[in-house]
Amino acid sequence: MSNRRKMVIALGAGALAAPFGSFAQQQAAKISRVGLLSPGAPFDAGRNPSALAVLFGALRESLRELGYGEGRNIVIESRWAEGKYDQLPRLAAELISLKVDVIVTYGTPAAQAAQRATSTIPIVMAGIIDPVASGLIRNLARPGGNITGQSMMSPDLVAKQLEMLKEVVPKLSRVALLSNPANPGNAPQVKYGQDAGRALGLQIQALKASNPGDIDRAFSVMSEERAGGLVVLVDAALLDHRARIVDLAARSHLPAMYGLSDYTEAGGLMAYGPNRLAMFQHAATYVDKILKGAKPGDLPVEQPTKFELIVNMKTVKALGIKIPDSIMLRADKVIE
Repeated sequence: MSNRRKMVIALGAGALAAPFGSFAQQQAAKISRVGLLSPGAPFDAGRNPSALAVLFGALRESLRELGYGEGRNIVIESRWAEGKYDQLPRLAAELISLKVDVIVTYGTPAAQAAQRATSTIPIVMAGIIDPVASGLIRNLARPGGNITGQSMMSPDLVAKQLEMLKEVVPKLSRVALLSNPANPGNAPQVKYGQDAGRALGLQIQALKASNPGDIDRAFSVMSEERAGGLVVLVDAALLDHRARIVDLAARSHLPAMYGLSDYTEAGGLMAYGPNRLAMFQHAATYVDKILKGAKPGDLPVEQPTKFELIVNMKTVKALGIKIPDSIMLRADKVIE
């Protein structure tokens, strides 16, 4: 083959390869932007990663397992309201200004702030209390609009918490229900709790708190009105103050049931609720589907199928109570 013929072939091959190389480079250069909108704080009082930071870390890890590398084909932008729910609209607007491809939220206030800020950017709820009652979606099967994800509870969750607390304290007659009035997702829980209380023959004392001062006052009212037990509803701001809540419950010698396992790890008596770590891990599959072209309104909102019961035996002994076998046999984890 002549040198001239070899050159022509080489030039032709180069011309054919150039468009494909350019296309591959364009594909490789595609970087998706994911926004994380959290109502809580990134660090706890000891400057350790907060409970929500750990959960969002599980989401990041699951995205890595799905082939997303930060700085390679994905950028993650995080915004933290640190319990100040009135800051969520501003933080949501910041994420939108960064032209994120999808926003992952936790809790009703964050989801509502994101939905009010955009009707086009997909939103994935990593965990939320009753999205239908909160007006975020039409129904679970076909949420419609730009939002999907996972609901954290079934309507009877608070009822089951009250039932188990009554099993532990058979003579229980009055139960305080602590909620955060700034969280619209707490309102359905309070209603479910009041309905369940009537069915169980319990007087429900609904109390509200959104900051340390409110929490202290709520416990003073519990003492004055002789509450015999406590149920703390799911809320990110209350979760950030879990050490204070658990300590006040211990000082008041008050058996308490919590909706999140973090409280039992901080010394709370019992917790019953969905496995949030699994929920955040699963939220990554929603993000993956959306980044690959799925419409959020067509992706069903899922409800938890497994709930965990955790008992802290140190607190059981400190309170001087006995946990019945009916509870111990159902416990998924016992903290000794």
